[in-house]
Amino acid sequence: MGRPKSFEPDVVIARAMETFWTKGYGDTSPADLAEATGVPKGSLYHSFGSKRQLFAKALDLYGRMGAEIAEDLLFRPGTAKECLRAYFVALLDMDLDGPVRRGCLAQNTITELGGRDEAAARAVHRMEERTVELFAARIEQGRRNGDVGRQVDAKEQALYLQTVLAGLRVMTKTYERPALLRVIDTALAGF
Repeated sequence: MGRPKSFEPDVVIARAMETFWTKGYGDTSPADLAEATGVPKGSLYHSFGSKRQLFAKALDLYGRMGAEIAEDLLFRPGTAKECLRAYFVALLDMDLDGPVRRGCLAQNTITELGGRDEAAARAVHRMEERTVELFAARIEQGRRNGDVGRQVDAKEQALYLQTVLAGLRVMTKTYERPALLRVIDTALAGF
């Protein structure tokens, strides 16, 4: 009979996510994960299988958190344009106001591992597709409310906005707020 776990798995995954997000998958060592989580390496791997398996759980958590933020901000009272802008600006603020400009874990992952790690690419694609779905739903709501023109194709516009968002999250690593706000406003000018 093994020793009982002396840690909360969800807390460990959240701390590992923060470490992967800041350092990247390849530059995160088992020692980094042990230090960040407060769980010895042996216990981490006994509980989560491997660094890669822990990373998969961290990506899943990041995706769930991102969807919650999107749902909260996109479906508040206001026009579609106001809600979409609030969402983009909130992500921009998170990226720029942290202690390190680390961008988006999903975009960082696809940049680092895309083409070499099919499971990671699928995880990022699922996150992106969920955001596209949420954008499309908010645009459709705007069409029903009359603040988005009937000629706007919600699915195409949503895919475009996700593409802009992915690029914006990468650009937060090197560009300053005024330029990035102009990108947001340009992307939403058609509403």
